Amino acid sequence: MKQAIGVIDSGVGGLTVARELMRQLPKETFIYLGDTKRCPYGPRSEEEVRAFTWQMVNYLLGKNIKMLVVACNTATAYTLAELQEELDIPVIGVIDPGARAAIKVSQNKRIGVIGTEGTIESKAYPQALASIDQDIRVNDLACPPFVPMVEEGILSGPKAEGIVSRTLQPLKDMNHIDTLILGCTHYPLIKDLVQNEMGDHIQVISSGEETAREASLILAYHKALETDDHTPRHEFYTTGDMEKFRLVANSWFEEPIQILKSVELEHVSSSA
Repeated sequence: MKQAIGVIDSGVGGLTVARELMRQLPKETFIYLGDTKRCPYGPRSEEEVRAFTWQMVNYLLGKNIKMLVVACNTATAYTLAELQEELDIPVIGVIDPGARAAIKVSQNKRIGVIGTEGTIESKAYPQALASIDQDIRVNDLACPPFVPMVEEGILSGPKAEGIVSRTLQPLKDMNHIDTLILGCTHYPLIKDLVQNEMGDHIQVISSGEETAREASLILAYHKALETDDHTPRHEFYTTGDMEKFRLVANSWFEEPIQILKSVELEHVSSSA
């Protein structure tokens, strides 16, 4: 098999990034691993997130991947620099691409960020935004109910609308922002709910498109882009309930996913 690009996430959320990667890089083969059994990562300690992330990474390294995309914001915040230093393949996360995308569209330099507890506490987005433009003002908000809701496949309807409305109320009170970063890759699955709640005057940004663009540029730089015309056979792995994973995946992709397997990560080495 041609060398694949590995994509890891705490659960199903990274599928939003994987779909954009597949759209922009249609000749590439992708191997996706979602740790749905231990999701969400947001409330977990940095030590736990690092250990779980390394288990996923080492599992995919065993499949001879040529690039790693960390499609989990919490894992990106806690492990990206370490992974980039330790691995001899390109590694990209989703925080810097998301920050760049938001700065491109913001008119008043006031940007909101929603994410898991871990991502918000890490201050990774404010730091990424400030590294590009120190005049950016950031309001961030942890949204703990969102990831479990998405993992359960509650993506629309009155229950989902109520959860989104209650959770986002503190951010709505800060009505001076003009751009909102979905700082968790689960959140694009409920992007319409978030947009409706925040209002059409707010630009809602997810990092998938910018992350895929960065992946393409890096592969081109390393002369590692796939050039053969063929139909890629993507592989999807989950540590949890395969049917729940399939339900969300099939609602997100235009075609049903073909290869879905369950894996156990507890016995995989958790360090490089």
